[in-house]
Amino acid sequence: LEELWRKKQSDVMRFLLRVRSWEYRQLSAIHRASRPSRPDKAHMLGYKAKEGFAIWRVRVVRGNRKRRVAKGICYGKPATSGVKEMKFQRTLKSVAK
Repeated sequence: LEELWRKKQSDVMRFLLRVRSWEYRQLSAIHRASRPSRPDKAHMLGYKAKEGFAIWRVRVVRGNRKRRVAKGICYGKPATSGVKEMKFQRTLKSVAK
């Protein structure tokens, strides 16, 4: 199973990832998964298939953030005039929590 995940360009993996990504898009942004999608990796990270372990899938927005300003006009010093490539201060992990 681990070797299959290493070869992501194979036909099986491409099909599996395409179907899975479509399936995840149909679900709500935060939902509880009955089991991990990668049991071998989850076990390496300390997951055990017993009572008390829960798996949640959380959809997070990727990429930079855009400053919300009217017509893209930022007043003040040039150092604070960025609109497009604002870096979000929190990690994706903290957003998911």
